[in-house]
Amino acid sequence: MQIFEFEETDSTNLEALKLYKSGAKLPFWTRADHQSAGKGRHGREWVSKTGNLYASAVYPWTGEVGDAAKLSFVAALAICRTLEAYELTQAPQLKWPNDVLMNGAKISGILLENIGGAVIVGIGINLLSHPENTNYPATHLLEHIKPEALNDAETIFTGAAIMLPRLAKEFDDGFKQFLNHGFAPIRADWLARAKGLGGDVVVRLADEDFTGQAEDLLTNGALRVRLSNGTVRDVYAGDVFFPVQQN
Repeated sequence: MQIFEFEETDSTNLEALKLYKSGAKLPFWTRADHQSAGKGRHGREWVSKTGNLYASAVYPWTGEVGDAAKLSFVAALAICRTLEAYELTQAPQLKWPNDVLMNGAKISGILLENIGGAVIVGIGINLLSHPENTNYPATHLLEHIKPEALNDAETIFTGAAIMLPRLAKEFDDGFKQFLNHGFAPIRADWLARAKGLGGDVVVRLADEDFTGQAEDLLTNGALRVRLSNGTVRDVYAGDVFFPVQQN
């Protein structure tokens, strides 16, 4: 699989779109040392300091739009499995819809774009630094690697360029699993690493906030939340927060 690498670009998603339109063979990845206009979900800025991983995958897609959205779970699992290859002080966890957490703090971001005939999966992973004053606590990988691993002469922590091929393989395996077996195995693997299910959660939507208990990840990718009055709300898009840290 081809990886196009750049020292700097506006965003790897935009670079991936240009390559797709120019006829680059699918699937492929783009990676940049630095982004000048990185973006996250809901149009938020993605701070892109040098030293972290900024990459985008482009895969052929002719399925339903709703199914394409489930690729965010595939991507989150790929990130999680990639991080699990390191000697970590604690295991990564997953927070709906597609956040990967280390010790309760966000370490990565995912942005999906369906471009007609293909899907772009943008991934950012904080390796050496993380942004401050974010709406959800952030962290970076170096803070969570065991000290003895960092002092080892054969340490595997060698940066974004070395991490990306492993991430690409994990995503490719997950993408093929999703195409061949549907969402069920992806959902099962996601639930095995999920944070907060069974506990209280605050859901923040565009026009309202509400609190309830996070019950389940549904087969359509929605988060099922039960309110204190017994009402069930299925959340398809939004942000979730945990009032009390649950490890």
